[in-house]
Amino acid sequence: MELSDYLRILRQRGWLVLVMAVLTAVAAFGLSKMQTELYESSMKLLVRPSRTDFGQSQASRELLGSYEQWLNSSFRARDVINILQLDMTPQQLLADFSVSSDRLSLVLQIVVENPDPDLANDIARTWGDLLIQWQNQENEKNRQEDRITIERQDDPRASRSRPQTTINTAAGGVFGAILGLVAIFVLEWIESGVMRRAEDVERYLEIPVIGRIPNA
Repeated sequence: MELSDYLRILRQRGWLVLVMAVLTAVAAFGLSKMQTELYESSMKLLVRPSRTDFGQSQASRELLGSYEQWLNSSFRARDVINILQLDMTPQQLLADFSVSSDRLSLVLQIVVENPDPDLANDIARTWGDLLIQWQNQENEKNRQEDRITIERQDDPRASRSRPQTTINTAAGGVFGAILGLVAIFVLEWIESGVMRRAEDVERYLEIPVIGRIPNA
């Protein structure tokens, strides 16, 4: 196909791309507005060894995995529920909780999702404080130079995690535009054997057009 053919197709059927893009964008926007708002609270805990030598630092890094497992427990979830008087089971609370660690910076990150941003912050803060309190108790059994302290790096901060209305709307528009292009391709393929112009006759039959019958 020549460039003129593509331009002709765009002139004749380009509206289909626009219509599909608008329809899917509007649908994505509507679905986003129907979703329940969910907020994500994130809090970082800094793990600090008493000594800065390699052995103590390496031991702290090895403990990060144990801290993750200690936090990601139904026992901890039950403690948080009891402290905050939440109406849910430990399994339900754990489903909205995650913890990860950065071994290079010795940081634990707690993430909690909840429809209430303030409650999400309270859960993250309480969960982190449980680890801080537990480590303080463990420190009492160790010598001063062998102790490891854990402290909040910052207060928990909640931000909306869904719905991402702008992103969803843009993605819906792009998807609709692609659907429109596919529809145009299918229509052109179906009508590929129909000859409407002199150029079509010359291209498919490979013979020159020497005359035309004018429209009545």
